[in-house]
Amino acid sequence: MGEIIRGKLVADRITEEVKLNVESLKNEGFSPKLAILRVGNDPSDLSYERGALARMVKCGIEVEVFELSDDVSEDSLIAHLEYINNKQDINGILIFRPLPDHLNEDRIKHFISPAKDVDCFSPDNVAKIIEGDKSGFSPATPSAVVEILKFYKIDLSGKHCVVLGRSMLVGKPVSMLLLGQNATVTICHSKTKDLRSICKMADVLIAAVGRAKMVDESFIKEGAIVIDVGINMDDEGNLTGDVNFESCINKASMITPVPGGVGAVTTAVLAQHVLKACQDSLLFPGH
Repeated sequence: MGEIIRGKLVADRITEEVKLNVESLKNEGFSPKLAILRVGNDPSDLSYERGALARMVKCGIEVEVFELSDDVSEDSLIAHLEYINNKQDINGILIFRPLPDHLNEDRIKHFISPAKDVDCFSPDNVAKIIEGDKSGFSPATPSAVVEILKFYKIDLSGKHCVVLGRSMLVGKPVSMLLLGQNATVTICHSKTKDLRSICKMADVLIAAVGRAKMVDESFIKEGAIVIDVGINMDDEGNLTGDVNFESCINKASMITPVPGGVGAVTTAVLAQHVLKACQDSLLFPGH
């Protein structure tokens, strides 16, 4: 049986580090603050918001939530973003994606301040990931994947990593981060031929396709490391990942569960990014 990767251990370590740094800032009169901008009441957004709020409380980070109706106009949403950009007491902005279909994300993403863009929505921060420039912010979930691998001392140099999914939320950015760790990366998607055979070549398989329990033991080779980024509801209404955990655990050397894997680390990384945004605002005023 493979080792179960415990996201809580990774999240707790990051949280403790962030908490200590936040306390130091508060002793100097500064208080990191996150703005959450949510459009509508999507259950997955609400679930993530609850987790993020709980994590920020543990870290001592303040939060202000901006709730907009799911029929909000594009101009109104942009006005809210510009208002938050200009609020001096707010260091980070989290905007839930994907946005409703009537909103043009390609336009909206240009209106979030890169300095406050703690989940990598702005083109500036996306470009920095591609360039390997660590001065910006990478998306929290892909960063959480890398943090997990580092915590468990998994050296990616020369390893073949296969990423299932090519979204801008996870697939593409996590591929860039893995390249930055000197991994050899293959991205698979809905048009990939011989999907199973490619996945079975992976030393590390990262599943981020949004299809409940799609990946079973036939996708992985003996001893592979499996990281499940998916968050889905199964037919019984239970939270599940993209990986069939029960099918894969006896073949994988290490595997993340859902829940209990990547999700907790994602909110901890988000807190880490808010802290960095606050520190940067003090080092580079007006940035």
